[in-house]
Amino acid sequence: MAKFVFIVPPLTGHINPTLSLGTVLLERGHRVGWITLDQALGDKLPLGGELLLIQYHEDDQQKKEAEKYLDIITQKVVYGIDSVKFLYEEVLIPLNRHSYDGIVRWLDLFKPDMVITDHQMFAGGMAATHRNLPYATSVTAPAAIKVMDELPKVHEWEVNQIMALQREFGIHESKNLSTSELLTLIFTSRDFFGEMELPEHFKFVGPVFNHRKVAIPFNWEAFHRINQPKILVSIGTTFDHEHKKSFFSKVVEAFASQPIHVVVVSDPNLFEEWPENFTVQKQVPQVELLPYLDAVVCHAGHNTVCESLMHGLPLVVIPIAYDQSHVAGRVVRVGAGERLNFNRFKAKHLLETVNGVLENPSYKNAAIQIKQSFIHAGGNETAADLLENALLEATSKTLTT
Repeated sequence: MAKFVFIVPPLTGHINPTLSLGTVLLERGHRVGWITLDQALGDKLPLGGELLLIQYHEDDQQKKEAEKYLDIITQKVVYGIDSVKFLYEEVLIPLNRHSYDGIVRWLDLFKPDMVITDHQMFAGGMAATHRNLPYATSVTAPAAIKVMDELPKVHEWEVNQIMALQREFGIHESKNLSTSELLTLIFTSRDFFGEMELPEHFKFVGPVFNHRKVAIPFNWEAFHRINQPKILVSIGTTFDHEHKKSFFSKVVEAFASQPIHVVVVSDPNLFEEWPENFTVQKQVPQVELLPYLDAVVCHAGHNTVCESLMHGLPLVVIPIAYDQSHVAGRVVRVGAGERLNFNRFKAKHLLETVNGVLENPSYKNAAIQIKQSFIHAGGNETAADLLENALLEATSKTLTT
């Protein structure tokens, strides 16, 4: 059997698909490791998975800088194109710069047969190339590919940032190494991704979820007694700032006393009080809740949207930054929901839009169609097949050269 290694950023939405895929590889008898800066990942790994932690000396300025850059992504208030610039200049480039030496050390120690690196951990592709190892890319935020077609100038700027980092590491390849030319796994379906001509080695495998059982308190008995439509409202954990208070005040104004039960994922301290038809918790058992919901209101984070669509749920999407605008656009384009502007929507707009999505069956029907496309894409087993075949291809090329 082979040795595979995942290289992941310390971001849950990027890590979770690798845990699910890694479980399948382990079940097939392979050895699987995870190279990461995230020490907490060790508690989440599947049985047999190996934590390959990038570590620096406690007084190492490099470590302190890496931690600082990861902190600011949860605090910075950025929108639209400015958020892409911020993401690269203040998070991704520093993160990859600080990770590169640690990645190279672990590749030398673990000696994998194949590297699978996250599309935002482009230092992984650079390190694999430097060590002459075959690598695949996992794309958990497909908008990173779509931007090539929709925003060519932005894509050109992104590539320039990556190429400059390659040169900084002494890698003088003439091509951008952030996506593998051997195999690039795209964690969505072709139907949800949309039209765009892609090379043969770009493979759609559908969204992959790591449904690790975590005991989260929730009053299920009271929830099941509610005999009215139920919706989930969540805008993720990335934006931990005052804007959330304004957002949730509109949510309260929109649905107070309405015949809808609203489950809100938020720090309760952001609310002075909430109506009787609200449940507000910092964490909820979201995966377990989805089968009992009628719609989801969210920030168009890729994972939340895909999980909702996988349950055939229509959406109201309110994107804030990064790839969320693209994801929101796809929800609207496939007919599975409606979109609002985060800075401009009023409480009445939210209520009208949610009611429209609940009352018009076309949204749910479209969501069910996308669900079927996700299932048809194959998921974990297909992704594992592709990785094994890519390794065989890479090995045969090595033997014939």
